Amino acid sequence: MKKFALAAALAAAVGFTGVASVANAADLTLRISLQLPLKSHLGQNLLMFKNEVEAKSNGDIAVEIYDSAQLYKDKEVPAAVGSGSIEMGVASLTRYVGDVPAVDVFYQPFLLDSEAKVRKAVAVGSPVRGPLDAAIAETGATVLWWQAYGGSIMLSNGGPIKGPDGLTGKKVRVFSKTQGDFISAAGGAPTLISGSEQYIAYQRGTVDVGMTGMSGVKSRKLWEVMDTVTTTNDADIEFIVVVNTKFWNDLSEEQRSIISAAAVNAENDVRDRMSTIEAAAFEEAKANGMTIYAPTDDEMAAWREAAKPVHEAFLEHTGDLGKQVFEAAKNF
Repeated sequence: MKKFALAAALAAAVGFTGVASVANAADLTLRISLQLPLKSHLGQNLLMFKNEVEAKSNGDIAVEIYDSAQLYKDKEVPAAVGSGSIEMGVASLTRYVGDVPAVDVFYQPFLLDSEAKVRKAVAVGSPVRGPLDAAIAETGATVLWWQAYGGSIMLSNGGPIKGPDGLTGKKVRVFSKTQGDFISAAGGAPTLISGSEQYIAYQRGTVDVGMTGMSGVKSRKLWEVMDTVTTTNDADIEFIVVVNTKFWNDLSEEQRSIISAAAVNAENDVRDRMSTIEAAAFEEAKANGMTIYAPTDDEMAAWREAAKPVHEAFLEHTGDLGKQVFEAAKNF
């Protein structure tokens, strides 16, 4: 059994205010880094995992959640988990694009454009997810579960973005390389900004337009700095919960069994509730004064046309794995 007393010291060092149960009685402590607030649906999903693990292990396994990027920013999680600096972390799937360029298949504009297609792609062992999980494992991290985050939307002030022409001369917050390629192809100027930093970027006018998920609008109260949502739904946003592979392999079979079962339950719960979560986020955004704009058929046709070079570039630069998962996704 292992004890991680370092957790308490780290918590004190960063002025920890999130959820932690540094239980001296626990034989094992799992620290999880999360960039979003605990009240976000990803934070609540981690709480579900925490409660099940601690209950099923009779307190022998303690789970500590460090939310709101207290320990690591989203972009730092892959290296932190892969190196063993922290046991677990939540990262946007696209944060692995440096090591596994093919992960951005989920951000290929309008490729996985329905819930049915997304569910097929994210299923455990699917021809899309299976090879990506295996490739991520080579970075020193094992994928425990995927967290649904919904479709990508655009945020703006003073009116909606009515097709690619609406991006001309605009600086746009993006959260993946592929989205940056899409914005460039559509005529905008992309700026990669972490999720935890987007509120202040909108507030300061660092960018004119933002790309994010609707649930993030709610959890971060982005209606305070943006007034319009354009529902392009150009990409499916996924987060993954990863654990350091060496740490994972050193656990007992019983510990892995408890953690794995809780991970499956957490993944199924958030996936099944995603449409409800998004619907509630739209309603709260409207209640807080935001305008929700659905693109016309002509505007969507223009968006899709602008996306074609992005698909070509992805296939050219992601090697055999990129071609493999792209073709699988296209055939769903």
